Amino acid sequence: MNQSVARSDTQAFGKVGVLYGGRSAEREVSLMSGTGVHQALRSAGVDAHLFDTGEQSLADLAAAGFDRVFIALHGRYGEDGTLQGALELLGLPYTGSGPMASSLAMDKTMTKRVWMQYGLPTPAFELLDAGSELRTVPDRLGLPLILKPPHEGSTVGITKVVGYSDMKEGYAQAAHFDDQVLAEQFIAGRELTVAVLGAGRNARALPVIEIVAPGGNYDYEHKYFSDDTQYFCPADLPEDVARNVADIAERAYRALDCAGWGRIDFMLDADNRPWLLEANTSPGMTSHSLVPMAAKAVGMSYADLCVSILSEAACKVHSPARNP
Repeated sequence: MNQSVARSDTQAFGKVGVLYGGRSAEREVSLMSGTGVHQALRSAGVDAHLFDTGEQSLADLAAAGFDRVFIALHGRYGEDGTLQGALELLGLPYTGSGPMASSLAMDKTMTKRVWMQYGLPTPAFELLDAGSELRTVPDRLGLPLILKPPHEGSTVGITKVVGYSDMKEGYAQAAHFDDQVLAEQFIAGRELTVAVLGAGRNARALPVIEIVAPGGNYDYEHKYFSDDTQYFCPADLPEDVARNVADIAERAYRALDCAGWGRIDFMLDADNRPWLLEANTSPGMTSHSLVPMAAKAVGMSYADLCVSILSEAACKVHSPARNP
């Protein structure tokens, strides 16, 4: 699956903006992702330029003269559909999913509701707010359970609650990032993730990755900065289990109408049953990131991956009058 693109082809992309930084809690990671993507595209002959949406305005973006943009933003105001909508209004082709899919995937609660509607497996959950009776939640979801802000990524604000007395502190930690908190049934087992490239019927999963973090704690530090976390790609799984996980990843991706690229996160329980956790429509592209790792396993270099994603940049909201 080597998808190397000739330098002459990359020049046809015109002037490319790499949107990075932003204003979310994941700004630091986005700066690393964007820097990596920018360097990779330049190495492939793309006329790429960094653009920090946290420091420059939409007016600056409209005036920059980009022919297309690569979105290397994570979290709110970059991955949640707001920027995608603005790019649609500007008529500026962009990478990744459209406004609706981006918005759905960024909202973990809505994502789970869509998946449940499609009959896809995801842990039981409740949505909590300041008026919720926290002490009764473990009675329904069991212990341990997970508390997290439903509109953040990269394990920001996540807590594993092991006892009733931990509920208040765990809620407060998640509520620091969001006005609602997602309480989710804890699934013990192996942590897996699957990168998906393409759109619709052409969406295809890359090899399954297993993540083994120290003490099973795949937090923000272990995700982006620690060298102690281990990754196995392809994951050591029975062939039928790996195939099932990949199939569910593709179905979950299509259910949200994702496009371009994305990553679907799972837990695999002791009976080898996969449980969907969340979808990422603008995954990390740092040296520790998982999509480049999965692409490498099928012979696609980091630069080729970036160019492949960029080649599918497009506006996703089409008017019948403009596109009969």
